[in-house]
Amino acid sequence: MDLNEFSSVGVTSSAGIPCTSSYTHISAIPNRLIGSLKHDTEHSPNSALSTHFDSDTLSSALSDGQEQHTAGEIHSGVNPLQLSTRCFFPQDISYDHETRYALLELETALMAPDGDDQVTTSSTSSFGVSRRPTTSGQRNRSWSHEGQPNDVARVGKRHKSTEEVSLQGFPSTHLKELLIVSAKALSENKMKDFDQLIEKARSVVSITGEPIQRLGAYLVEGLVARKEASGNNIYRALRCREPEGKDLLSYIQLLYEICPYLKFGYMAANGAIAEACRDEDHIHIIDFQIGQGIQWMTLLQALAARPGGAPHVRITGIDDPLSKYVRGDGLEAVGKRLAEISQTFNIPVEFHSVPVLAPYVTKDMLDIRPGEALAVNFPLQLHHTADESVDMSNPRDGLLRLVKSLSPKVTTLIEQESNTNTTPFFNRFIETLDYYLAIFESIDVSLARKSKDRINVEQHCLARDIVNIVACEGKERVERHELLGKWKSRFTMAGFSQYPLSSYVNSVIRSLLRCYSEHYNLVEKDGAMLLGWKDRNLISASAWH
Repeated sequence: MDLNEFSSVGVTSSAGIPCTSSYTHISAIPNRLIGSLKHDTEHSPNSALSTHFDSDTLSSALSDGQEQHTAGEIHSGVNPLQLSTRCFFPQDISYDHETRYALLELETALMAPDGDDQVTTSSTSSFGVSRRPTTSGQRNRSWSHEGQPNDVARVGKRHKSTEEVSLQGFPSTHLKELLIVSAKALSENKMKDFDQLIEKARSVVSITGEPIQRLGAYLVEGLVARKEASGNNIYRALRCREPEGKDLLSYIQLLYEICPYLKFGYMAANGAIAEACRDEDHIHIIDFQIGQGIQWMTLLQALAARPGGAPHVRITGIDDPLSKYVRGDGLEAVGKRLAEISQTFNIPVEFHSVPVLAPYVTKDMLDIRPGEALAVNFPLQLHHTADESVDMSNPRDGLLRLVKSLSPKVTTLIEQESNTNTTPFFNRFIETLDYYLAIFESIDVSLARKSKDRINVEQHCLARDIVNIVACEGKERVERHELLGKWKSRFTMAGFSQYPLSSYVNSVIRSLLRCYSEHYNLVEKDGAMLLGWKDRNLISASAWH
């Protein structure tokens, strides 16, 4: 999406990048709570604060914010964590004939072979996106630089190469291995083997099956798109074919409800910010992916309840096209939501909108003021900014240096714990399969396999990213995750030191996890925290100053 879409209101920077410096003074907006408030604080983090915050206040800042509570409830000793951190018990859903038919039709479209036996892999993907035909012997030159992937010991020990696999009699129940040898064949440019393997994989994947079958459906699409060099076309088409904004928002909220990943991230970040700014009277938060603004609801609620009085809070929200689409409106909607919180809890809040993509943000757009304690938040966003492997100017590290030059009291980072940035294709495929299989398994315990809600959550919240990681390269591949160790190196090189997350935040998050499956686990590592499913770490949270 072009940056010019944001230029309807605002000024143009010297670099020609449209930006907006509109302020919403909270006191000027009427006092009414918006309906979406009840979803608000997807994951509010707050840490073990000093005696300036009492335990109830901290709990309110750390609660998931599923239900809002008045300032009177906080002061009266009601613990919002106990009220709002509720377990999710999915209910089986019965479907009428029409719904079952729609599911069958969707299943049929997804599983349909792309062409005839002589491989014109053809016409339409499982997402309903047209593809140009490609014969089995073709391989687009844009993938030719991949060559042979680096050897990874653990992969080599666990998986046979395509030469060792007999295509006849390959057990269809071994879908994971089948997907791996398909990717191996593609990475080695063995198109005849790939075509046979991928057709076998198509016959056993299912969007209503086991986790590996559901994930396999999207991995198959990614592999075919990579072969045809159509990955970016499908990725863009998926963005254009998103459901209505309000529907996509409901899917995101459902994912937020059934899995603790976002809650964990928000709680950890809010905890670090609350602790770093516990004695401050003027706080400025720069959020590099403001989204719906729901992260800040419980933090503002906790700050409002400080015994010494509420501080003045200024929030700068940086936007992205998908968030704008989901909201169905510009950043003004976020300002209104924050205004309602301001008046409800009697805390002065000022909102500053910057509708510019993160790599194009400049210091002048942020209106840094003396006397304010600055906190910067990167919530599952920084991996979208290109690094030196994509752009010689290295926007990723450049953005970190910009933030460091602002001298923030704390900078919070929430990221997927996955290694897909510079990893060669085959190893990246293995990593993607392993990572998202854990995600799909965690969804499996909360929503029935034939649930239409589950299908929508996986298709609209996860599938696009999977296709992008598998099928795209260069600037077209925007999902570029890195492990916590690599992020530590980048922050250290930019001049940051780690700000350890407190044990109180850890204990509150553990309380939250008790409402979910026993397979979730929390690991404290070098001052950071990692949330995982079984033995796979999925989300990392760290703070820096």
